[in-house]
Amino acid sequence: MPTATVGLQLPNNEDCGIRDVWAHNLEDEFRTIRQVVQKYQYVAMDTEFPGVVARPIDDNGKTPGGSYTTWQFNFKFNLQEDMYAQDSIDLLTNSGIQFKKHEDEGIEPLEFAELLMSSGIVLMDNIKWLSFHSGYDFGYLIKLLTDNNLPQDENEFFELLKLYFPTIYDVKYLMKSCKTLKGGLQEVAEQLELERVGPQHQAGSDSLLTGMAFFKMKEMFFEDTIDDSKFSGHLYGLGTSFAVNVPVYFYGQSVTFSKCTFWCFKG
Repeated sequence: MPTATVGLQLPNNEDCGIRDVWAHNLEDEFRTIRQVVQKYQYVAMDTEFPGVVARPIDDNGKTPGGSYTTWQFNFKFNLQEDMYAQDSIDLLTNSGIQFKKHEDEGIEPLEFAELLMSSGIVLMDNIKWLSFHSGYDFGYLIKLLTDNNLPQDENEFFELLKLYFPTIYDVKYLMKSCKTLKGGLQEVAEQLELERVGPQHQAGSDSLLTGMAFFKMKEMFFEDTIDDSKFSGHLYGLGTSFAVNVPVYFYGQSVTFSKCTFWCFKG
């Protein structure tokens, strides 16, 4: 478990091209995303406790021009009322998460879900989602979008997944066909000689690294062509190719994130 480093100044999200989205600028930033995804149709996504991130990318791995290429959505979260693990709180505090600001200025999840539905990045066949070991991530987003508990049958879960997110590439799942790659996101990035931008354990930085890893792997291991019949819609750790039970850890109200990042690439 990483520990705090005394005197270390963490990079500011704005300096890394990451736009922090709170309740006050939620509608404005979704308006921008609706425009961006008309051209940048890959969306690298990560959810972190607390949040969701969006980053648009094009077919060549390039991001939109301008000051910001990543949107980090900061959800409402209350340390006095919401469930959490103390070691997670300590780690994220050391990574720069401001929990008091999440309590005061965070986004209401249902408001986020309503705007996400009309954003042009869900329910769209032309949008390609990129993630890393993302069962929790998509379980959380589907729970938000449906405003309901997730189904207890895994097949029903994948039907919802296909409806809302028709094309998904899970980088951890793709690694099954890349025998030289192993480990978590940071380890894979180092093996691919990719440099992280922004602080680790924040959704904005992780989604950027996920997108970079996908395009580097696509070039190195897949001759720039991903076979959708083999890889689209598969989530690492779930499905018939894994000896696992139904993912009950999604169900009910047990999963709470308050930070989510989208990173969009051009299509």
